[in-house]
Amino acid sequence: MAGTSEAVKLEKHLKLLKEEYTKLQKNYAELERKYSKAAAASEEHDLTGEFSSFISRLVMTVATLYGRTTYSDITIKLKDKSMPAHKFVLNARSEEWREEVILDKAELDWSDMDADVGYSLLRWVYTDVVDLQHDSLALELLKTSHRFKLPGLMGLCERALVSSVSVRSCVRFYCVAEDVGAANLLEYCSGLISTHWDDLTPQDFEHMSSPLLYKMLKSKTKHPLHAAVRLLREDVVFLCLVENNASLPEIVNSLSPQGQLPLGLALMGRSTTIAQTLLETGGADINAFTSEGNTLLIDAIKRGDSFTAQFLLEKGCNVDLVTRDTSDTALHLVCTYSERSTDVDTHREMLNIGRQLLVQQADPNMQNSKGFTPLHVAIMSQHGEMIDELLNETTVPHVDTNVRTKDEKCALQLALVPPHTDGPPFELARRLLERGARPNVIHPETGDSLLHSLAKLQLEDAAVFLTDHCNLSHINRAGSTVLHVAASQGLANLTRALLEKGAPPNVQSGVTELKCALHCAVEENHLNVVEAFIEYKEANPDTVDFNLKNAFGDSPLSLALSLGFNELVPLLIKGGADLNARNGLDMTLLHQAILKEDSKTAVFLLGQGADMNALTADQESPLQLSIHCRLVDVVDALCSRGVSLSAPDNKGDCPLWSALESEQLEIASVLVRHGVDTDCWGPGPDGCLQTLLHRAIDENKEQAAMFLIKSGCDLDSPRQPGPQGQGGDEAKDKASPLHLCCQWGLRNVLHTLIDHGANVNAVDCDLKTPLHVAIENQHEEIIGILLCHPGIDLKIRDKTGNTPFAAALQVRNNKAAQNILERLPNAAEQIDQRGRNFLHLAIMRDDLESVLFLLSIHVDVNSRVHDVNQTPPLHLAAASDKEMLIRNLILAGARLNDRDATQKTALHVAAERGTVAAVSALLQNGADFDAVDGDGNNALHIAVREGHISVVRELLTESELNAEAVNLKGRNPLHELCRCGKDNTSAAILELFIECMPKYPINNPDVQGNTPLLLAYMRGQAQLCRILVKNGACLGAENKEGLTIFNFKLATNQLLHRLLDELPQESPWASSELCQECGTKFTITMRKHHCRHCGRILCSRCSNNDVPIIKFGINKPVRVCSVCFEVLQIGSGAV
Repeated sequence: MAGTSEAVKLEKHLKLLKEEYTKLQKNYAELERKYSKAAAASEEHDLTGEFSSFISRLVMTVATLYGRTTYSDITIKLKDKSMPAHKFVLNARSEEWREEVILDKAELDWSDMDADVGYSLLRWVYTDVVDLQHDSLALELLKTSHRFKLPGLMGLCERALVSSVSVRSCVRFYCVAEDVGAANLLEYCSGLISTHWDDLTPQDFEHMSSPLLYKMLKSKTKHPLHAAVRLLREDVVFLCLVENNASLPEIVNSLSPQGQLPLGLALMGRSTTIAQTLLETGGADINAFTSEGNTLLIDAIKRGDSFTAQFLLEKGCNVDLVTRDTSDTALHLVCTYSERSTDVDTHREMLNIGRQLLVQQADPNMQNSKGFTPLHVAIMSQHGEMIDELLNETTVPHVDTNVRTKDEKCALQLALVPPHTDGPPFELARRLLERGARPNVIHPETGDSLLHSLAKLQLEDAAVFLTDHCNLSHINRAGSTVLHVAASQGLANLTRALLEKGAPPNVQSGVTELKCALHCAVEENHLNVVEAFIEYKEANPDTVDFNLKNAFGDSPLSLALSLGFNELVPLLIKGGADLNARNGLDMTLLHQAILKEDSKTAVFLLGQGADMNALTADQESPLQLSIHCRLVDVVDALCSRGVSLSAPDNKGDCPLWSALESEQLEIASVLVRHGVDTDCWGPGPDGCLQTLLHRAIDENKEQAAMFLIKSGCDLDSPRQPGPQGQGGDEAKDKASPLHLCCQWGLRNVLHTLIDHGANVNAVDCDLKTPLHVAIENQHEEIIGILLCHPGIDLKIRDKTGNTPFAAALQVRNNKAAQNILERLPNAAEQIDQRGRNFLHLAIMRDDLESVLFLLSIHVDVNSRVHDVNQTPPLHLAAASDKEMLIRNLILAGARLNDRDATQKTALHVAAERGTVAAVSALLQNGADFDAVDGDGNNALHIAVREGHISVVRELLTESELNAEAVNLKGRNPLHELCRCGKDNTSAAILELFIECMPKYPINNPDVQGNTPLLLAYMRGQAQLCRILVKNGACLGAENKEGLTIFNFKLATNQLLHRLLDELPQESPWASSELCQECGTKFTITMRKHHCRHCGRILCSRCSNNDVPIIKFGINKPVRVCSVCFEVLQIGSGAV
């Protein structure tokens, strides 16, 4: 609809454009006339105004002379009257009216023209005005203007015709333009013809001459012969055949772009003369194929064109040729034109064509690509007349009624299957049987007979009809007879017919199934088919066996029960089925009824005396199956009849556990009501013995555990070792059900146990109570429940000595610890075997959370460890890397200067452990930085001894500590550094000392007279020695034993010589009563001398070497000892 409305709009728009174009043409003509006048008046630039006016007046005068006798010297004879004219005007218009032509004439005869044409021509000659609104007038004027050689008028007419040409008039205009030489009109019409070539009809070309039309066809199309035939121009066809005489077969039998043949086009146009010409003169192939792969005959039949088909048949075309795509013959296609699918006339015409095809010996047995013969097609199309023709023995004696299609269907099957069948009484099928159709055709793949196929399609009436003609005992490849199929499909009437006509009722299918027909009926729950078998057996005893078993050992009765078709059971029993038979899975009917959850049938079978202790192949009893299938009524019936309540199943589970495991509390209540053992000791993990309650808790089955508790089971007994001592940890852990609940977090079960009197203070093998276990497993709700119990004992310790409070702190369960404190306020002050309370332990574990918790409950932050060291909590925190521990203790009120048994403060401990953060915290909070321990050591002594440079830096920079303080052995921190400092940090610490304390007394001796340099030298600390010497240490200082660095024996003297060699300035002078080289005592006569290099005090004999010391700036020789003399003379390396 949208496309149509758009086309209408476009047509209206085009019409308006044409009208506007016509107006513009008129305006152009008028403008051209006026321009001619103006040009005539001003043609010469040198003309005077009078002459210009003369020309204008002359043009106007000529225009006024039209139709007047004034000055007239000749008349024009028109069709209806004569008109006055003037020779000079005619002479001025055309050479056809030149002087010598009209000089002696008094009249011109135009009577051969239409009157309107004559008047319009004469008017234009005088006035240059012409009305060209009508195409016919413009066309005649165009011809006339060509006749009288009037190019001006010819141009006007040509332009007017171009503006009005249409598809229907373009051919006519083209012919005129060709005759008069109107090039513009000719070109425009030619383009329009090319554009709308397929829209042009033969009527549009009927007035065009054959040569002109043939010329046009050759220019407009590559197949002029096809175009001429389409236009039904026999004369043009003849011209084409004559011109192409040398290649006639090729041209006449060529295909157009649309895939059509010239002969086909001629016949479609109903032109027998052209068709005859093409056949006789052109040698057209009557059996040629179109581009679609159809012969002309087949193409005509597909179009329902009886005229073409009749012509071709009369000319003797081949009637057995087939289409290239579907391999259909003409006879196949004729058979599709049934009365139902086409109109009456076409049906009648195609029927006549079909009869003529049979008369001309068309093969009725040819098959198309699907294997269909014309008879198949006629049956499927329900074309009764063609079926009659094909089955007529007189006209078609050799028709084959048993040909099969590609999908193995014969004509008889089509005649019996909707929608092709005529239904009972199946007249067509009967006729096919009479014409030799075989009723026992077998499908090659499935082995199905035709009767099998009809039964599978549930075509009961057709199958019953065919039972009189078929082999009823045929077995297909699946091993089934027709009776099997009929029973499976629920075809009771067919079943009765087969049984009555002798079909074997007890035939079993292949060895993989061994099903009889009765099995098939039961499988599909076809009650009516089972009744048909019973009726037949009542009439014919000992014929139908109701107890045949299939490959799975199922009789029809057991199969009905297994499938849940209970309504079939009474019928099958009526037919003689065995009530106590077992199926192939070794199940009785009672087992099957239980498995199908058919309580009514199961109770009924029990009432009939079914064996209630019979076991299945999997050793399952009816009781176990009933529990599995949740059949409360069946369990109650079995218990009432005394079935064993303790017999285990194939997994070793008792009936009560099976019910509880599947959450069937109703069945479990039935068992308890009938006296089942609620403990039922049995094997547990690794062979230990356990009750059902242990197992339920262990497998997290809360409902089962609570049911057992409420049913009076044992509440406190732990698991036990097996009869032979079997069992792993579970057999030895002595865990009561309460312990297990606390372990697995079963709050509801624990609550039920407590409500029923379970012992909340029971201990396991590790002496842990349920509360210990609950705390370890972080089960808050359970902890809360246990703490609310009035009989709970919070002082019980486990094997490790932990009370519940200690256990809570170990797992950082502060909430539980707080709740315990509410019940037992002094719980936090309990100590372990080593005298440590919970605060001590928390600090030692760096457990900040626990420390904060303990501080929050206001424990004593100054409580000491109850051992020989008497360590306060602050000391323990000072040894930790966690700064927050010591800061929180300080905030909580810990004494900063509290001392342990060795008189050490927390600052001593922090300095010893190297915990800078702790040192900083202590100093910031006002700890006594000069405090000394029992040996007189302050924190700096300990820090340098342990080599903690960061602590040393903190002490020196962040406090006013006395760095020169000496301990009880007279040693200051520098002595400690040189005596026992760490090799890797000693030098750095010494440099830090010098940096922070440039005037530090580095030559002070200790109690034994040892200076720092001597102590460092005796330990071989070369780097320390160099730093000390560089900063002015006295090389000659000796201790109380008379030892100096010169006489102390190291492995080599290399360090001494290197120190002397690197000495930057004169060493401080040493003092002694003896010569430090030879030991001579100084007297009045034995004077003292000092080595100007090393500063030792010597006798004159030991210092008799003189040498300048250039590195000191001493250029004149001075006294030096022999050691220095050698070093200064030859260097330390050579020495």
